[in-house]
Amino acid sequence: MSKIEILQVGPYPAWDEERLNASFTMHPYFQASDKAAFLAKHGGGIRGIATRGELGASRAMIEALPKLEIISVYGVGYDAVDLSAARERGIRVTNTPDVLTKDVADLGVAMMLAQARGVIGGETWVKSGDWAKKGLYPLKTRVHGKRAGVLGLGRIGFEVARRLAGFDLEVAYSDTGPKDYAKDWTFVADPVELAARSDFLFVTLAASVETRHIVGRKVLEALGPEGMLINISRASNIDEEALLDALEARSLGSAALDVFEGEPNLNPRFLALDNVLLQPHMASGTVETRKAMGALVFDNLSAHFDGRALPTAVL
Repeated sequence: MSKIEILQVGPYPAWDEERLNASFTMHPYFQASDKAAFLAKHGGGIRGIATRGELGASRAMIEALPKLEIISVYGVGYDAVDLSAARERGIRVTNTPDVLTKDVADLGVAMMLAQARGVIGGETWVKSGDWAKKGLYPLKTRVHGKRAGVLGLGRIGFEVARRLAGFDLEVAYSDTGPKDYAKDWTFVADPVELAARSDFLFVTLAASVETRHIVGRKVLEALGPEGMLINISRASNIDEEALLDALEARSLGSAALDVFEGEPNLNPRFLALDNVLLQPHMASGTVETRKAMGALVFDNLSAHFDGRALPTAVL
C-alpha cells in the first residue's frame, strides 16, 4: 500500500527527516523554486501538512490541497496557520506545547542576565585587548531586587516568572485575568501600567490578532530609559518601528530579542544599536527539546491517520 503523502513546509533536523520519510511520502515544499507549480503537481494527493510555527499554512496553501486532513505544527505557536480556513474544512491542527516551555524560559532569563550584566560586551572587551589597554569594563546594572513584569502568564510566562522569583525579583504579570496559580505575584490588568512598574518586561504572549503590537509606543515609554524589554514570544506582539525609535532615542534603555519581523532578514537599524541583544530565534534550540518537538509532530500525524486521539490538538 502506498504511503500517505505529506507536504513538508520547512526543513527539520536529520533525525526527524529520517522518521518522517520512513513512514510517509514527504513532499519538500521548501525546496521548490516554483511553489505554485509544486502545489499544482503534488497537491491532489496530499493529506497532511508538516510545518513549523513561524512558517504555518496559509489559506492559499490549504485551498490548494483538496484532500488535506491535518496540519501538524513544529512549535508551540500556530498563529501563522490560517485557523479559519482549517475550521471551514474540518482540518485538524496540532502543535508541540510543553516540551519547549522550560528551554524558552531559560533563554529569556539568560538574555536578561546577559544584557543587564554586559556579558557579550565583556567578552569582546577581553578578546579585543581593551581590558589590558583601557582597564576595567564599564559598570552595568544588577538584576536581583529589581522589578519584573511578565506580559502573558501562560506556560512559558509562568516558567519565566518562577525563575525570576528565584533571582529575588519582584514579579508582576498581565493576562486576561488573575491566575489561581500565581498567588505569589501581582496581577496588573493594563500592559502600560505593568511596564511602568517594571525594570524588566518579558513578552511571553501567544500571538493573535488581538495581541498584535500590544507592546507599542505607550508601553515602551512606560518602561522608560532604565527599562529592558525581553521578547521570547512572537515578533508581531511588538511594534518594531516603535521599538527601534525608542532604542535609538534611548527613551527605552535596552532590549533582548529572539524574534523579529521578516526574520532572518532583520531591519538593519537593529545592527547599528549597542543597546540591544539579538538572538537567532533559538529559544527552543536544544537537542533535547527539538527531538521532543519532532516526536510530537510525528506522533500527531501518526495518531490521526491511525484513527487515534491526537496527543496535542489545537483544532
